[in-house]
Amino acid sequence: MSTIHESRAGNVTILEINGRLRIGPVVEELATTLQRLIVEGQTAILLDCRQVTAIDSQGIKVIVRGVISAQRRGGKLKLLNLTPRVREVLDITRLLSVIESFDDEQIALSSFAENRQAGLK
Repeated sequence: MSTIHESRAGNVTILEINGRLRIGPVVEELATTLQRLIVEGQTAILLDCRQVTAIDSQGIKVIVRGVISAQRRGGKLKLLNLTPRVREVLDITRLLSVIESFDDEQIALSSFAENRQAGLK
């Protein structure tokens, strides 16, 4: 059973993650999915974390790699609906100061359009 559900909203790929982002199958599936998307040129990625109950260094590493890979190709990886536990870990590691995070999906999706427009100026 897949722990990641993939959908699209315009040019943004939304990945709904279910489970613990700890060393193991969920992290491996996320890493594989992010790599595939970025290779395919889909670099506007929103990770919906509402069902993520925990995160460890391996989960953080996969997210950071995804952010860097997307940025190298002119894209963005952003976070949505962080649970309190995950928000706390990402805040302690100061990742929330460099990775955009949203609590509202429509605002998150709009932010991708704003980034594209800013790049055109």
